[in-house]
Amino acid sequence: MTENNTGSYEVIVIGGGAAGLSAALVLGRARRRTLVIDAGEPRNAPAAHMQGYLSRDGMSPAEFLAVGREEIARYGVELVRDRAVDVTRDGDFTVVLAGGRRVRARRLVVATGLRDELPEVPGVAERFGRDVLHCPYCHGWEVRDQAFGVLATTAQSVHQALMVSQWSKDVTFFLHEVAESDLSDDDLRRLAAAGVKVVPGEVAGLVLEDDRLTGVRMADGTVHAREVVFTAPRAVPRTGLLEKLGAELQETPFGSYPVVDATGLTSVPGVWAVGNAMGFAEQVINAAAGGYRAGAFINGELLFADLDATL
Repeated sequence: MTENNTGSYEVIVIGGGAAGLSAALVLGRARRRTLVIDAGEPRNAPAAHMQGYLSRDGMSPAEFLAVGREEIARYGVELVRDRAVDVTRDGDFTVVLAGGRRVRARRLVVATGLRDELPEVPGVAERFGRDVLHCPYCHGWEVRDQAFGVLATTAQSVHQALMVSQWSKDVTFFLHEVAESDLSDDDLRRLAAAGVKVVPGEVAGLVLEDDRLTGVRMADGTVHAREVVFTAPRAVPRTGLLEKLGAELQETPFGSYPVVDATGLTSVPGVWAVGNAMGFAEQVINAAAGGYRAGAFINGELLFADLDATL
């Protein structure tokens, strides 16, 4: 993509995932000088395929992003492979890249996503995205009717155990470091109604044979035959740049995220947060829609700001 040697843009998009590329596509088509800064750390990189995106169901995340980068290039959007390490505002925004480059823009889209911290159980990180999964809407169909295990990370993991029972009637809920006394009477009744077996005690690791998951090993040595394990990672939002700008954050059960309006606008004028940068549960299709919405709104805001400046 052709580099803007002046280092000045109308919009800088930080993050080259679905949300960031979607915003950039809209802005590029609106003839806005736009830069995408992509550190190349998509959250769904461990997954071989993405599902539930109409017309793109089963496409690999890597292919999806490659196509997106080709599309924004058609409209003159510049993409740089680098990391934004600092941002300041003195009217416009100045973004400093890890490689030393400094770029400026009138508006900023933060699409930095989040990082998943997995339970420290041997085998979980290595199998994540294969037969250790998180989202049943993303992967449930592909593993339907197999023997599921659900590794609890908090007492709220009951919800995950109940949800995955829609895709398999053979579900075992491993409490791991969660005490059975932490579960409510309603939790226990619902688990029983769903046919979910509850196993107390700490999980020591996963059992693998011929590069596939075959079981869950408990600390006492007991092995439960399982083919798939679901677990909920701890979400760590990448809000550092937003915090540097003084954006208001709000605590949620899944971490601290920026307060945004319906378009993704944060409490900082001129700064939008889209995709997983503004919420834990944004799937690829939601993130792309949020990026589109923000891009369209930013274009309109810039248009009217420039018109009003001539009055």
